[in-house]
Amino acid sequence: MLKDTLKTIEYYKSMNPICGELLDILGEILILREEYQRKIKDPIFQVDETLITGKMVGGLPLIDFSAGKFDLKEPKQYFIKLLKVAEERVFGETKEIARMVENGTLDFEKIVRHSFSTLDETGGEQDNKLDDDSIDLVELLAEESLRPELERVAEKYGEIINSSGWSQGYCPICGKEPKIGEIKEEEQRYLFCHQCGFEWSFTPIRCPFCGDEESLAYFTVEGNEKYRLDVCNMCKRYIKIVDFRDTRTKVNLDVEDIATLHLDILAYEEGYD
Repeated sequence: MLKDTLKTIEYYKSMNPICGELLDILGEILILREEYQRKIKDPIFQVDETLITGKMVGGLPLIDFSAGKFDLKEPKQYFIKLLKVAEERVFGETKEIARMVENGTLDFEKIVRHSFSTLDETGGEQDNKLDDDSIDLVELLAEESLRPELERVAEKYGEIINSSGWSQGYCPICGKEPKIGEIKEEEQRYLFCHQCGFEWSFTPIRCPFCGDEESLAYFTVEGNEKYRLDVCNMCKRYIKIVDFRDTRTKVNLDVEDIATLHLDILAYEEGYD
């Protein structure tokens, strides 16, 4: 699958050179991700299987980052490797960020927990040491640093979750909100979590962010109906949706998210975020 994905990345680079640098970075990240996955022996995120049913009914994701202690030694090393990939390609400050993480000036665990918090409870003091662009980069790569471990959880418990009737707009594995999704059989919408790679079925007649059912709309770019924006005029949020059913193409939504940056720009221009 990695080989096919890298071919897809090369295709999109030729079609949309503006995204070429980001797609190159993604390709290198996917290679590092697979290397990490091969080395996993004892997963760092354990799930109490006796609580799964209750959590699904109660709308609680399997992994609770607000509680518990996790051994983040391997994700931390992966995070530093990711910073080096970014340094080689585009970003000029990642070498300093890596140094700060290695010497403890930036606390990696706090960075991770902060990325899962809706409130600025854990990262505010150290965030002041970085500019806004660096904070965005750190959060993006911190998200990726946990991806291989959380994918293991998603793979192990995916079938149980799919049969649980989960109806929330956030991820049942880790609680993150989706940025992109796809249409599959019978017009069914599936949402995708960048944090753990899990996809779950979600009704197309409800906003995944605020739950409203009366203010939904969507629009496409003329001549490219495989892509659309699902928008909510109540909360002014949006999600990108791809529909490759006619082509029977195996979709990699990590790649599609970058290849559809023009949709993000369109959404912002129309007043959605």
